[in-house]
Amino acid sequence: MGLFDNAVPGGNITKPLMIALGALLVGKMLSGRSEEPAAPQAPAPTPAGTDTSADGGLLGGLGGLLDKLKNAGHGNVADSWVGTGQNQPINANDLGAAIGPQVIREIAQRTGLNEQELLQQLSAALPGIVDKLTPNGQVPQNHQVASAFNS
Repeated sequence: MGLFDNAVPGGNITKPLMIALGALLVGKMLSGRSEEPAAPQAPAPTPAGTDTSADGGLLGGLGGLLDKLKNAGHGNVADSWVGTGQNQPINANDLGAAIGPQVIREIAQRTGLNEQELLQQLSAALPGIVDKLTPNGQVPQNHQVASAFNS
């Protein structure tokens, strides 16, 4: 996947993990049927407590994810991912609490992973992914994050 090579331990980003990252960071659901036009349908109601935008993901994109982590008391961890130093790890349960159970449940349903497995994979992948998305210690605009998922 180019940009994300070596971003996660073992260098392997599975399709369910990419779906989860896309849902969180850019609002994209990567499906195997992208060549088929989607049938028009009414927008699904947004679960209470989740913020969505056209290219901002379930939490308002990368900035929204970082804000959620900071608001949950994990600002130093989130800042380490954006900064140029060593990335600090985050516990899967802490990540789940920061993101919120409704968002985790929705992403788990979309990926086919159980919630604990999803959180384990996200907690392992997010430090490296966020680090790759913020090479100069700056949080990019949502459209810049979205373009990283298209490359």
